[in-house]
Amino acid sequence: MLFAAGCAHHRTARLPAPPARIGSTETGIASWYGVPYDGRPTASGEVFDMEKLTAAHRDLPFQTWVEVTNLSNGKQVNVRITDRGPFVHGRVIDLSMAAAREIDMVRAGVVRVRLKVIAPPVNALEDPPPAGSYAVQAGVFSDPARAEAYRAALPYADTRVVARPGSPSVWRVLVGHALTLQGATALSSRVDKAVGPAFGIKTIVVKEVAKE
Repeated sequence: MLFAAGCAHHRTARLPAPPARIGSTETGIASWYGVPYDGRPTASGEVFDMEKLTAAHRDLPFQTWVEVTNLSNGKQVNVRITDRGPFVHGRVIDLSMAAAREIDMVRAGVVRVRLKVIAPPVNALEDPPPAGSYAVQAGVFSDPARAEAYRAALPYADTRVVARPGSPSVWRVLVGHALTLQGATALSSRVDKAVGPAFGIKTIVVKEVAKE
């Protein structure tokens, strides 16, 4: 399976894609990013840490693991997809600074690479990405059908409808999951700026409960 190519930056998420097939490959140009994106929420809702081995891809599902080979020197690094991009023609992946350092491409900026989808590392479940307990509430509805329609209209992959039982019951539309307070606050601001005027919304940061 070949993946679509892309270019520069980022931040608008799509609906989740089907799981990637292990062993699928793609060849193209890789770039990397660090400052000023370090500490900001990615398209998956996870806060970007440029010292973690992560990457942005236009189409691969979040949490997909990819082996990246620098074709100029044979060096390899395994990265986890947490973001969307790059959106420059001909580029296929945007690596974190740490990942770029591993394959010796920081100075060059862009290099030709081969991508290969791999199974998650054995220790992936033992060393999960940093998480918090906050999300962004983008709306509250008394009608679940309206909540679902609103969720589907939002351009973010990690968006869901969560019921809050009560008298009466309500349905919340949440964006992001297991964010730190800092990450959720930043994401809330981004959602307000991106879709607030179109949908007439004002988001708030909320603490998730265990069943969410």
